[in-house]
Amino acid sequence: MNNCDIPLPMGILRLAVIPVLTLLAAGGIVSAGVSAGEPIVIAQGEGADAPRQPQAVVGADGAIHIVFGTGDAVCYCRSDDHGQSYSKPAQVFHVPNMSLGMRRGPRIAVSEKAIVVTAVGGQMGKGRDGDVIAWRSVDRGSTWQGPVRVNDAADSAREGLHAMAASEDGTVWCTWLDLRDRKSEIYAAKSPDAGATWEPNICIYRSPGGSVCECCHPSIAVSGQNVHIMFRNSVDGDRDMYVTTSADGGQSFSAAVKMGHGSWSLKACPMDGGMLARATNGEVVTVWRRQGEVFYSALSGSSERILGTGQQPWVAFTGKGPVIAWTAARDGDLLIRIPGTTEGRKLGGVARDPVVAAALSGDGPVICCWESSRQGNSAVMAVSIETP
Repeated sequence: MNNCDIPLPMGILRLAVIPVLTLLAAGGIVSAGVSAGEPIVIAQGEGADAPRQPQAVVGADGAIHIVFGTGDAVCYCRSDDHGQSYSKPAQVFHVPNMSLGMRRGPRIAVSEKAIVVTAVGGQMGKGRDGDVIAWRSVDRGSTWQGPVRVNDAADSAREGLHAMAASEDGTVWCTWLDLRDRKSEIYAAKSPDAGATWEPNICIYRSPGGSVCECCHPSIAVSGQNVHIMFRNSVDGDRDMYVTTSADGGQSFSAAVKMGHGSWSLKACPMDGGMLARATNGEVVTVWRRQGEVFYSALSGSSERILGTGQQPWVAFTGKGPVIAWTAARDGDLLIRIPGTTEGRKLGGVARDPVVAAALSGDGPVICCWESSRQGNSAVMAVSIETP
C-alpha cells in the first residue's frame, strides 16, 4: 500500500471518497446555511500516513484538481463532475523530507498544456536544506515528468514556503521565500513551457528591514502578462501585507504596496500569509489577517473591510464575485463568505488551512478544501460551493 492508499473508516476500502452524512470524527461537518454540495472526505489517516495541506485548482474545462501530502509522498486526485466525486488519490512523486504543515506543502497549477505540481524538500530537511521541485503531467495526471529544480541556488528554498499559478497560455509562475543571501527575500521564476523548464530566478523584493516575515507563505495570481505577488513584510516591527505587480510578464515589478491602513506590530511571525485573486475585469482582491481579525481589500487602494475574527484566509474570484474562506481559530470552525452575503457562515468544524479555487474565467465549479483533524485522525475534505 503506498502512502496515498489511506485506510477508510467502517471497512470501506474501495471507495475513493466518502460523502459526509453525519458528524465525522475527522471533521465535524455541520449544516452551515451555505449553498454547497455534499462535503467529501478525499483521504484520511493518522501518523505518518496522515494526509495534510491540500491545494486545489480548477481548469478551464471545469475539472477540479487536488494535491496533498502524506509524509514524503505527494498525492493527486481529480473530479470531472464538478466535485460530486473524485478519482482515487494516487501517489505522483516522492520528495525527501517534504515541507508539510502551516501552509507548507505541495502546490498545483493547471493549463490546457499541462498539470504542474511543486513541493519543497531536501536530503536533510528540517530547514537545513530544501529546493522547490516541479513535476508535470501532459496526459491528465496519468503519468508525470520530473523532477525539475525551480530555484537556481541550491537549498535556497529551505524555509518551505512557496506558491504557484498558471496563466491562460500555459505560462507558470512560482514564488517562494528565498534564503540564498541568509535572509528571507521574495524570489520568483517563470516557466514559459508549462513547467518543463524554468527561467533564471528573479529577486522580487528585499525588505529594508533586512528580511520579509520569515514564516508566512507568499501568494501569487497570474493572468496574461499580469503577475501579482503578495507577502507579509517586516518593517520596523510591523508585520503587514504587501503586493507587487508586473504588467509586462515579469520584466519589471512595481514598488511593493502595503495592504490596509492599520499595522500589526509583532515580535514574532504569525505564520499566516493570506491570499490574493484576480477577477476577469482585472480587479485584484486580497484577504489577510491582522492580529485576530481577517480583512478584505482591493489592490486599487480601497479601505480594508473586516470579515470577522479568525485566521488563514483564502480567496477565489468567480463571475459573481469573491468567495472567501477562513477559520475561526487554528483548529476551529470553517467559515465561508459567498457573493451577495455580508458575513461568514459556518461550513464545518475542526478545520485548518482552507483553500478556495475557481477557474480563471470565473465560470464553472467553485471548490473549498481543507485539512481537518480530531483525536489524532487527519482528513482532507472538499466541498463544492454554489454561488447565487
